[in-house]
Amino acid sequence: MKRITGMSRDETLIELKSATDPLTAENNGHGIYLSDRGGSLPGHTETDKLRRNKDTVFFKDGVRRIDFVLSYVDDKDGEKKQERRREFEANLEKAGLELETEDKKDSDDGRTYFLKIHAPWEVLATYADVLKIKVPFKISDVPHAQDVPFEWLSRPFRLPKHIMRPQPDYFTSAFDKAKTDFFLIEDKETLFPPSTRNRIVLYMLARCSYHKEDRLEKDKKGIKRLLSNGTYTAAFPLHDCRYWKRSINMECESERYNLYKNWARFLCFYKEQPLNLVRKYYGEKIGIYFAWLGFYTEMLFFAAVMGVICFTYGLLSYDDNMSSKEICDPTIGGSIVMCPLCDKKCSFWKLNSTCLSSWQSHLFDNEGTVFFAIFMGIWVTLFLEFWKRRQARLEYEWDLVDFEEQQQQLQMRPEFEMKCTHKRLNRITQEMEPYLPMSSKCARFCLSGATVLFWVSLIVACIIGVIAYRLAVFAAFASIMKDSPTRKIQLVGNLITPQLATSVTASCINFVIIMILNFFYERVAIWITDMEIPKTHLEYENKLTMKMFLFQFVNYYSSCFYVAFFKGKFVGYPGNYTYMFGKWSRLRNEECDPGGCLIELTTQLVIVMVGKQLWGNIQEALLPLMRNWWGSRKGRHQPENQYSRWEQDKDLLNFSQLGLFYEYLEMVVQFGFITLFVASFPLAPLLALCNNILEIRVDAWKFTTQFRRPVASKARNIGAWQEILNVVAILSVVTNAFIVAFTSDMIPRLVYLYTANQGAELTMRGYVNNSLSVYNISQIPSDSMPEDDDSPSWFSSSTVTTCRYRDYRFPPGHQREYTHTMQFWHILAAKMAFIIIMEHVVFAVKFFVAWMIPDVPSEVKARIKRERHLIQEYLHNYEVEQLKCQLSYSVAPTPAVSTMDTTVDSCSELRLEVPSPSDSDVMLVECISPSHPLPGSNSTPESRHAAGDGTP
Repeated sequence: MKRITGMSRDETLIELKSATDPLTAENNGHGIYLSDRGGSLPGHTETDKLRRNKDTVFFKDGVRRIDFVLSYVDDKDGEKKQERRREFEANLEKAGLELETEDKKDSDDGRTYFLKIHAPWEVLATYADVLKIKVPFKISDVPHAQDVPFEWLSRPFRLPKHIMRPQPDYFTSAFDKAKTDFFLIEDKETLFPPSTRNRIVLYMLARCSYHKEDRLEKDKKGIKRLLSNGTYTAAFPLHDCRYWKRSINMECESERYNLYKNWARFLCFYKEQPLNLVRKYYGEKIGIYFAWLGFYTEMLFFAAVMGVICFTYGLLSYDDNMSSKEICDPTIGGSIVMCPLCDKKCSFWKLNSTCLSSWQSHLFDNEGTVFFAIFMGIWVTLFLEFWKRRQARLEYEWDLVDFEEQQQQLQMRPEFEMKCTHKRLNRITQEMEPYLPMSSKCARFCLSGATVLFWVSLIVACIIGVIAYRLAVFAAFASIMKDSPTRKIQLVGNLITPQLATSVTASCINFVIIMILNFFYERVAIWITDMEIPKTHLEYENKLTMKMFLFQFVNYYSSCFYVAFFKGKFVGYPGNYTYMFGKWSRLRNEECDPGGCLIELTTQLVIVMVGKQLWGNIQEALLPLMRNWWGSRKGRHQPENQYSRWEQDKDLLNFSQLGLFYEYLEMVVQFGFITLFVASFPLAPLLALCNNILEIRVDAWKFTTQFRRPVASKARNIGAWQEILNVVAILSVVTNAFIVAFTSDMIPRLVYLYTANQGAELTMRGYVNNSLSVYNISQIPSDSMPEDDDSPSWFSSSTVTTCRYRDYRFPPGHQREYTHTMQFWHILAAKMAFIIIMEHVVFAVKFFVAWMIPDVPSEVKARIKRERHLIQEYLHNYEVEQLKCQLSYSVAPTPAVSTMDTTVDSCSELRLEVPSPSDSDVMLVECISPSHPLPGSNSTPESRHAAGDGTP
């Protein structure tokens, strides 16, 4: 054996083994690296061309796989940390894990040590038994769905089969270390995939103590506490290769490369997602998120198509809009003088000045609005019900049917153990455990509730401030833009009105306030949730979810609720206007245009929704990229093979436990936009669809290239977000019914159409004049009258004696002047009737559809029953054959045993080939390996009971 040294005599770079050693130069990455450069680098000898390749996921021996990596910096004054590390690592080795340390002089910064951890077969088998990890015992004989007609149409969207199904379908059962020969184990090293190995090692790290055996400090354990107190700086599993090229070691799966090539690139946006590969590499929890996001995007396609159809209907019926024609007609709209929209600074104006805005309103406020609102109420039900079916199918395919969340989520948080100093006896385990006294819990809850209430009140105050801005600035815009040069701009000059300027600027200011409050509240929500000290991870996530969604709901939707349900509803009438803070404030409540407030709700929705999506995508893509570029600046200057796999991953961003929380939150807020206010903007699903197509690839790119590999974790469903979606879906029916009834002009137009044309042809002619009331200008108080220099040139008090306003009131001179007419009450009754009818119809259809569509497909139910039947049958036959083998050996004559060459001494490796149930009485039993003990010989009543047989 030769030893090649590097720059110093004492530094060994590699040991070249004999030709019979499997770890030679042909090992492609485990043994040596042959430099292909023409010359040596300055300061390096020729022997530096032969160096160990550090871009690997194996130990230095090239055989043992790295399952986890811990990094730490050896501080000069860190004696306590050194003691903790020594005890922790010693306890890890006692538990059976194998460790290997990379010295700090081999790291980029010259300060960081890397501890590599490998779990051998015995450890994996033991903890796979403890965690009840599912392992295959038979290849599935259930056929897949038959080819559908016209399948060739979907071929451009398909991925290769080895990517979509990286492994065959198996019937699986919880692993039992005593019955290893029952399972399909071709190679013990590859039975458990890297994601499962990582999960097992993290389970051990989270429970390993770092105190000496003679001390009774049970609370000093777990890698999370060691990370929080700075003993270790990072703990993470390794990616299997670089994302842009395969690993040079053929034993490495290169799944990261396959994910990047077939999933994370934006050019794959039209392809299906390799969910099975995502689940295999990242675990079921992340796989469920991408499955839900992909399904949500697929369902958005149908909503987007219907929204485009409704919008197209508005375009095609553009010329049939009689109301807009009358408003734009110089003889009708041009002769109607409207009352001032604000005090002092606003002058009288003619109705035809709102010609363009009335045409714009028609694009979204037409007969298709009602149909689309009803359609979206049914669509959201179909989306949630079909997702339950898709989720049930994934639960079966990913072996999550019998998964208990308590195995992973209902574990005590290390923070709870650290902060709770009180102890009490657990009646189940009979051990002392920390707990939070009721007095402390109530005080923390009250403080948390007060904090949430304060921040929600702060949002409401900001919204009131924006409303006050709208009221104050409208008069300024009206005064400034009266003779503004913008009026002379071609094409867009007439579009720039005081109403539009006020709405756009207020929406932009509101969006900025939303993002600022969101930035601060995220940290406040985490702080107050930490202050409550939740006991388990599940409880922590649920509490944080409720706080964050409540805040986001108020933050993002409050401005839309104001425009939809409050603006223009409490205005009053000339001579008796309603003011926001009383008459002394001079802030008169806003009025809607003659075309309605729907176009303003559309503007508000577009600005907030699109602005949030653009900002979110920029933030998700650029920030991780810039941070990782800065963090890896030193490592990029090394030769490619010397930039170690563990250093590459350490330079990436850490994927926190709440990483998926923010992804779900972003999508649920978007779901609220396209359901709660979709009646005002049928193109919202189209915008959401375009965003989600990009979102899937951005998230995939982040996970694949910018984040460390997260530890695989299991989840059966999307958790508390399912209930939030159900609540939003129910609320959306109510909000859309109110938008159509009170924000849209659909109901007043229908009432006029069927009441004002009795016995004649149905027409909307005269509707504009009918919807405007008359007021005597001489009765307007002087405080509300426009200033003389603000009056237009065409206005003369001698010729113009009345003005019009949007309401249904009796004219001046009537015995009930300025009170509501009977038509007002007819319209109000029609609005309430429409709300009741629409809600009942949509809810009835929703509940009927939910009842008709089972949550679990019948095919999946049959597969689950068959798999359980097979598990019981196989385990029963296994136990019976083991017992037969033992009995046949125990009754065999002793001389025969000593003379026969092929006599079976024990039945340690038992292979069963159990045929189909039709001929289940035929069985092949193999008893081999006479020199090994029988692992299942100590068959207990419990094991027989688990197999479905209580007695032999």
